[in-house]
Amino acid sequence: MKNRTPEEGLTALTDDAERNRLLAEMAEQSTDMISRHTPEDWRFIYASPAVTHLLGYTVEEIVGISAYDLYHPDDVEDFRLRAPTVNYDRGLYTHTYRFRCKDGHYTWLESTSRTIRDPESNDIREILVVSRDATHRIMADKASRRLARVLESTQDLVIFANLDFTVSHLNEAARKALEVECVDYSSFPLSWLLTERGLATLMEDGFPAAKETGYWRGELTMQSLKASRIPVMLELLAHRSLHGDIEYFSLVAHDLTEKKAAEEQLKQYQGEIDHASRLVTMGELASSLAHELNQPLSAMVNYLRGIERRFADKPTLSWSDVELPITRSIRTALRAGEIIHRMMDFTRKQEPVITSLNLPDLIGEMIDFCENMAERHNVHVAFEPDPDLPAVRGDQVQLEQVVLNLIVNAIEASASASPGHKDSAIVRINVVPHESRQLRVEVEDQGRGISEVDMPRLFDRFFSTKETGLGMGLAISRSLVENLGGELWAENLVAGGARFSFTLNITD
Repeated sequence: MKNRTPEEGLTALTDDAERNRLLAEMAEQSTDMISRHTPEDWRFIYASPAVTHLLGYTVEEIVGISAYDLYHPDDVEDFRLRAPTVNYDRGLYTHTYRFRCKDGHYTWLESTSRTIRDPESNDIREILVVSRDATHRIMADKASRRLARVLESTQDLVIFANLDFTVSHLNEAARKALEVECVDYSSFPLSWLLTERGLATLMEDGFPAAKETGYWRGELTMQSLKASRIPVMLELLAHRSLHGDIEYFSLVAHDLTEKKAAEEQLKQYQGEIDHASRLVTMGELASSLAHELNQPLSAMVNYLRGIERRFADKPTLSWSDVELPITRSIRTALRAGEIIHRMMDFTRKQEPVITSLNLPDLIGEMIDFCENMAERHNVHVAFEPDPDLPAVRGDQVQLEQVVLNLIVNAIEASASASPGHKDSAIVRINVVPHESRQLRVEVEDQGRGISEVDMPRLFDRFFSTKETGLGMGLAISRSLVENLGGELWAENLVAGGARFSFTLNITD
């Protein structure tokens, strides 16, 4: 080593003194606590003023106290045994731990320490430590770990997607449902996890909305890598940086498979109930239908017996002799066939078919269906529709069920209110325009009206004002009307009797 001249030695001492002064000044002003400790029991030899801010002690109070006395009991052994919370890198130990403050509560510190050794003996003279408050980071880490545990334990499918619509992470539920076995999602396109239609919905509606408002929600269908389809309710979130730029997207999908299956089962059950209700209605009309069928059958027998009596002893016949009775028999047989066909259509179990329907024609057919019942009960059904009414949307059999149920109820109510009366009671049916491009059907009877006690329960299942009623007709009728976007309600008339009204959407 080159010997220094006196002048060079003086300059070096001056530089060292200035460097030490600057380091001391930095230590005094730093928000990190700089401390020196004895190597055996880690007693404080020195602490910078930041100790007051971090721990509540003054410099004078902390000097002489062993750091081991201030460690949280659970963290002392971690440090002594160099647990995973203690990291070593190039002679520096970094340790995150809880330290007791002067007021008794514990705070999280992160400290980096190194040993200062004697250059001649290599013995440890002291330990230099720089400590900072790590509470916010530890709390944030804990919150992140809690969220990660929730993320992995939730039954919803959670997917993180990059800005190029590739997948960056899937939680366990998503990996299981979508049958994704790999853990490296590099270049794993989101499109693999969606049906063609589902992807189109997400790209055309979901992502544009999320980019604009930060959120989008909608139903679509996902698919596993083995092509299993999964109906989901999907929530799409756009996550932004502190600068406002979108960093990534998260997709939270709730599996609707069981819900859809339950809805389908309920739909099938509803269809069974509707079918049973039509059979019950047909049973109530059985005597009238038997009479209606008996008339054409009796007429056919009479026509044919007339031919038998008239031409039994004649060896030859001409077409003109039998044309009239035969054509009448054919026409009468066709009428009987139409009655049977209408009964079969009404009672047949089938899927709803929504079409454009002429409401006055449908109501007219149901009035004809109830004609004999009305006659037996001395009731007249009055219906004079406007010929220019627009068509409505609905299923023919379902609407026939609603109209028939209301007409039968109105006939029975009107008949029970005036038994043995000479003059016919009147059931009035009106079809009028309603608000919001709808038609309103009104069925008015001349019965006793609906009591205040019965009115709130009138449309409840299994509630009936009839002694032998099942209590299903009105409940099912309301359900059928509401499924078509309409409403069904009841009200009493000032002059007596009740009015049942329902609305239907006009065909666009």
